[in-house]
Amino acid sequence: MKGIDALDVAGKRVLLREDLNVPLEWDDGLARITDATRIDAAVPTLRLLRERKARTIVLSHLGRPDGHADPTYSLKPVAEMLAQHLGAPVAFAPDCVGDVARSAVEKLRDGDVLLLENLRFHAGEERNDLAFAKQLAALGDLYVDDAFGTAHRAHASTEALAHLLPHAAGPLMEAEIAALQPLMENPPRPYICVIGGAKVKDKVGVFSALAQRVDAFCVGGGMANTLLAAQGVNVGRSLRDDDLAPARGILALAAERHVPIHLPVDAIVSSGFDADDGAHPVEIGAVGDAMILDIGPVTAEEYARVIESAKTIVFNGPMGVYEKPAYRAGTKAIGEAIARATSAGAMSVVGGGDAAAAAHLLGFADRMTHVSTGGGATLEFLEGKTLPGIAALQ
Repeated sequence: MKGIDALDVAGKRVLLREDLNVPLEWDDGLARITDATRIDAAVPTLRLLRERKARTIVLSHLGRPDGHADPTYSLKPVAEMLAQHLGAPVAFAPDCVGDVARSAVEKLRDGDVLLLENLRFHAGEERNDLAFAKQLAALGDLYVDDAFGTAHRAHASTEALAHLLPHAAGPLMEAEIAALQPLMENPPRPYICVIGGAKVKDKVGVFSALAQRVDAFCVGGGMANTLLAAQGVNVGRSLRDDDLAPARGILALAAERHVPIHLPVDAIVSSGFDADDGAHPVEIGAVGDAMILDIGPVTAEEYARVIESAKTIVFNGPMGVYEKPAYRAGTKAIGEAIARATSAGAMSVVGGGDAAAAAHLLGFADRMTHVSTGGGATLEFLEGKTLPGIAALQ
């Protein structure tokens, strides 16, 4: 695919698809962005286009407003923070098509940046509707897709639009592909996948695909609870899948391929999700009626030994409820182990979503080889699937 250097952007209206789907909290009508990772990731591309005198029109979605305008999902607060991080004005249009959008685009001068309102306020976006894509295309001369985090969705702004305008992949899109592609080819070994998150059923595909490539898994979070339950271990009232069949299938596949799945031997438990004062370690098998909310210290040490022997590491999902101080020690210990392995020459990739958020919150993101901005897109890429947003650029 062509990169941005292949386009003459000076004086041109450039429709730039970014993934600015950031977490927002509302309090008394004021929005607070709780994680600016995706905003920061977009800034270098915006600076590049400003330097080259493009008239940049940023497209993004936020949340799931289901095709209707909903102020809760407005991108206006994102425009304000984007301007702060960019160090330059960012205009905002309260719609992404129609007269309002056209008027805002007409006011742009070389080097200006405009953010249009949430694409998903229109049902045509998620339907990959050609008529809606043509309305977007009429606002620009060129199209640049820099939104790897949405590349697994065949939506109007990620798939149809690429067929309507001269197009290129943005630097962030290129960087993501460059970091992830080696994991699909011949990565240095041992190759270890540290995988967590809530549900096994959401990651059956990536588990199955990686079982063909990795040398071992280290599993935490609700996924570990489900796999333990599939082996007949009592996990009390812990988060786990009701249907254990997918977990049994994963265990069987790993055994068939002789790929070890390391599961917790101890855990941090409490009587309930909000009973942080009662958090304490127990051996797996002694959970009783409690809830597992993090891997235990013995497990963390065992996983660290596996990780520090690796030459390639994928971290895709936290080991516990890392958002709470009482249950973040496991994820932090694993992150520190990955950082040590990285400093010793290993290639480490943090697979977006909660894993990336945990890496930033717990302070080890800048010691990884690459922190992906994708969540589902990263997973589907690692599964070997064709991502519509990438295919449209090729």
